[in-house]
Amino acid sequence: MPPIAIQPPNATLAEQKAYFAEHGFVVLRDVVDHAMRAQLCEHIMGDMEPLVGPAEFEADVGYPGAPESRDALGGKTPRRLLHAYARSDELKFLATQPQVLQVLQGLMGDAVCLSQCHHNCVMTKHPGFSSATLWHQDVRYWSFERPELISVWFALGEENQANGALKVIPGTHRLDIDTQRLDADLFLRPDLEENWRLIERAEVVELNAGDVLLFHCRLFHAAGRNTSNAVKLSAVFTYHQKDNRPQQATRSDRFPSIDVVGAHAG
Repeated sequence: MPPIAIQPPNATLAEQKAYFAEHGFVVLRDVVDHAMRAQLCEHIMGDMEPLVGPAEFEADVGYPGAPESRDALGGKTPRRLLHAYARSDELKFLATQPQVLQVLQGLMGDAVCLSQCHHNCVMTKHPGFSSATLWHQDVRYWSFERPELISVWFALGEENQANGALKVIPGTHRLDIDTQRLDADLFLRPDLEENWRLIERAEVVELNAGDVLLFHCRLFHAAGRNTSNAVKLSAVFTYHQKDNRPQQATRSDRFPSIDVVGAHAG
C-alpha cells in the first residue's frame, strides 16, 4: 500500500479547501514544533506510567492483535488516554492551535466547537500489543444533526506503515454505502468484492513529527499494528459547527462541546 501523495506544504487555504472537498482529508506540515512535542510527549508518557485515567485499553476493544483480556499478557496496555482537552494546558493549547483553527474555519465556517464526546484523546500504539483498526467511518458511531464533523490528528512522532499510520480511502466521504456492506460492528465487510474494489484504492497517510491530518467524519479509514520498537503517540480531537448540535440523550450529548474560536491568540 503506497504512501499518499499530499498537496504541497505551501498550499493556500483555497487549495486546501478544494483538496479536502475532493479527497475528504488534508495534511498540514510542520505545525507543532519540536519543543512543544517534547513537552507533550513527556507529559503523556508520565500519564501512562503510572496510568492516569480515564483510559481505554487494547483488551477492551477486541480488535485484531489485541490481548484477549486485561488479565492476559499485555492486557493493561492503554489504547487511548481519554478527555485529552481537560488533561493539561499543553493538550488544551494543542486542541486550539491557531493554524489548525484557521483551516477548520475555512472548511466549516467561523463558529467552530470541539466535541468532548468523540476522540478528544491521546492515541497510543505500543509495540507488541497494539491492535489493528478495520475500515470504518467515524460518523456511524456519532449522532449529530448533520454528518459534517472533522477530526484533527496531531502526529507527535513519525507515522508510517511500520508503526500503524492511518490509512484512508480518498473520496469515500462522498459515498453512500449500503448497510449490507458493513458487519455488525459497522466495519466494511472484507468478504464482498465491491468492498475490496474500494480498499484497493487505499493509501497510507505518512506523517512527519509535527504534521497534522484533518479528515471528514464520513471518510473510510483504518490503521495497522505497530511493528516498530517505539510507542507511537497521536493527539486526536473532533470539531463541528456550532449550529450542528448533537442529538439529545445520545453518546454524542454526554458532555458539552467547547467553543474554541478565540481560545488563545498567537
